[in-house]
Amino acid sequence: MQSFSDLSLSPEIQRAIQELGFETPSPIQAQTLPILTGEKTDFLGLAGTGTGKTAAFSIPLLERIDATSKKVQALVLCPTRELALQVSGQINLLGKYKGLRSAAVYGGSSFGDQVFALKQNPTIVVGTPGRVIDHLDRGTLALDGVRTLILDEADEMISMGFKDELEAILGRVPREEANTWLFSATMSREVRRVADTYLRAPKQVQINKKEMLSENVEQLYYVTQESNKPEILCKLIDAAEDFYGIIFCQTKALVMDLTDYLNGRGYKVDCLHGDKDQRGRERTMQAFRDRKVQMLVCTDVAARGLDIDELPHVINYELPRTPEDYIHRIGRTGRAGKPGTAISLVSASEVPYLVDIEKLIRLQVEQVIVPGFEPEYDYCYPPGDKRTHHRRPSAPPSAASAPFASARSDRATGRGAQREGSSRSGNGRMAHVAADGFDFSKPYESRDTLPVTAATGSNGGKSLAHSEQPHKPRRPVAALLGGLGRK
Repeated sequence: MQSFSDLSLSPEIQRAIQELGFETPSPIQAQTLPILTGEKTDFLGLAGTGTGKTAAFSIPLLERIDATSKKVQALVLCPTRELALQVSGQINLLGKYKGLRSAAVYGGSSFGDQVFALKQNPTIVVGTPGRVIDHLDRGTLALDGVRTLILDEADEMISMGFKDELEAILGRVPREEANTWLFSATMSREVRRVADTYLRAPKQVQINKKEMLSENVEQLYYVTQESNKPEILCKLIDAAEDFYGIIFCQTKALVMDLTDYLNGRGYKVDCLHGDKDQRGRERTMQAFRDRKVQMLVCTDVAARGLDIDELPHVINYELPRTPEDYIHRIGRTGRAGKPGTAISLVSASEVPYLVDIEKLIRLQVEQVIVPGFEPEYDYCYPPGDKRTHHRRPSAPPSAASAPFASARSDRATGRGAQREGSSRSGNGRMAHVAADGFDFSKPYESRDTLPVTAATGSNGGKSLAHSEQPHKPRRPVAALLGGLGRK
């Protein structure tokens, strides 16, 4: 399948596709659409965020709907309210010329408004598992007419604790008449169990991890100590001509601390986390879309489902603990053929997560060095592996262009935004070695066995020898106000 016109779609759907500017199908669309627009079948699709899977299931779903029926004929389950709203919006855009609309039901918003929407006889309902269960229990939603059930990002729904709700909903859908389409970024044991239990001889499409990553996204990482991350982050923001992006952290506490820190530095920043109510989230997202806010600091769950046009920057202030989340994160940028930059700030303790990410995506992420924040020692990884140990050059290579085009103008506060270029080490890698010389791959290594090669540190240019450092790694404390924000 090279084009959407290769499919025998209705004129109404073709017209909507053209208006939305869809031209070349993504890999998941090219493989999924011929299957789902053909004979009725259960389906299992493995693809990550930002791969175009919403259109991959929305187009064939809309072709199946009987516009004359007043029953709910399709139910789409999503892990978060943002994703539910995004999916519902795209279904409405694709189905408008067929007179088909969906109703979105999700927690954190007026139950009465949703009851009113359901009374308008929508043929498609998009919702989060918990709120769908609420409507089923109160009798405001019936599934006896459902002929297509779609589980979008099933792995996330299960990891967020919706497994029981999912199985309760699956048990209320007429299994003999309905087809189930399950989409997931990963095939965990729980996802496999749900698929084996509820899908009947499903046809399967799997997009490999490399295809999930847009070719338009430049991936970089910066070696840094935990305590230097705030300053390096500000330098990266200042180096951008017009920074506009999402900054990811692991926990709500760190999201709030980092947001306060950046606000104190004069940036236009807001945050998304699990404790923010729906009205506050919607205000924040509208301000971000209108570019009244230039950056959002988010946790993974809070950012799931965000769909921002032309988002050029994603920064991992902390690496995710599961490599699949890295794909979800950087999938926010480089969409619709637009270029994007994904940057990760990596401390010594996070190197194992970087190793896992590179194994998953089968790609080496390029290391970049910020002048003035060079690693104190050469690094190599993974520990104990037979891969070639790439070392940082003894002298910085010739200055290369910064990952962002040019420097910002000075801020209104009078703080000069000093332009900082970044020197890239073409083969520089980071080791599983702490900045004080402690090798984590040898946790019981004695002080006497540590190398004594001196290296220039950042404390006034004084040369420090490994033998002068404590042999145990000093656990970084209070990296940023509220600490490391570890779970």
